[in-house]
Amino acid sequence: MILFNMRFKTIGLWLGVILLILCQLPSQAAETRERAPDFTLASKNHGNVRLQEQMGNVVLINFWAYWCSPCREELPLLEALQQDYADLGFTILAVHIDKDSTKADVLLNDIPVSFPVLFDNEALVSKLYDVSAMPTTVIVDRDGKQRLLHKGYKNGDVAKYEQVIKSLLRE
Repeated sequence: MILFNMRFKTIGLWLGVILLILCQLPSQAAETRERAPDFTLASKNHGNVRLQEQMGNVVLINFWAYWCSPCREELPLLEALQQDYADLGFTILAVHIDKDSTKADVLLNDIPVSFPVLFDNEALVSKLYDVSAMPTTVIVDRDGKQRLLHKGYKNGDVAKYEQVIKSLLRE
């Protein structure tokens, strides 16, 4: 029994280390012009939200998880972007990827946001967008085309998002 408990703890420790490494990987960005896959997800306070309904706006989709420390660092910066550009036709959709949507409240109680928080409990939308790192950010132009896919987060990334957003708002 003791040997089993030691193995279980070791496996848990390694899984924790792997998750931490995945959250800390260097961020990567790619520009595309493919149509962003449409989706509809339930939200915390806004009913069901469909990406297609955002046509005409520049949309930043941010895939995040409550356990991701870079996500915790990035969310207040995204809220600042929302406040700065919402009146110009910009919005953020924050997609929480955990099966238990109530866990998002733990983080959102510390870091309130004004943009819709959506729940991808079955990871269907995450698969559509090939989410393989936390956080992953996608920027969609007014025509519904995916213009940026950015995996991971490090200081300075939100400034890069802001440059893309400003450019797309001028188009």
